[in-house]
Amino acid sequence: MKERIDEIRKQLTAKGFKLTAQREATVKVLLENEDNHLTTEEIYMIVKKDIPEIGIATVYRTLELLKDLHVVEKVNFGDGIARFDLRRQNQAHFHHHLICTECGAVQEILEDWLLPLEVRVEREFGFTVSDHRLDFQGVCHSCKTNQVNATCKAVS
Repeated sequence: MKERIDEIRKQLTAKGFKLTAQREATVKVLLENEDNHLTTEEIYMIVKKDIPEIGIATVYRTLELLKDLHVVEKVNFGDGIARFDLRRQNQAHFHHHLICTECGAVQEILEDWLLPLEVRVEREFGFTVSDHRLDFQGVCHSCKTNQVNATCKAVS
């Protein structure tokens, strides 16, 4: 985690910002909960445990700054709630998601499947892609299994 925090510190410094104690606490929460896609309020409640005097506005500003610096992405999985997701180290593009419309589970796809499509977009439209986001919505394996089991029990 220290290496990732140091990398983020360098990104901030390169743009003229400091990694204050409040910003570092926010980054640590994001790193410790990397797979959870937390909301601003959830991040605030966790940071507040370590820094009781922090205000939610500070957390909002920190997250917006991190978003502007492409350290995090603000994502919405169709429920109208903004969540924050760390960008992976050494990846040119944001990772993809599988979103279950039944239970709300979110699974990440770290492999970049869209690079060949980017080349085609550049070739056919002269458009240079700087980033992309791909979310698949559907029913996860667990929910499909539960649906099948419920159907089988109803038929019995």
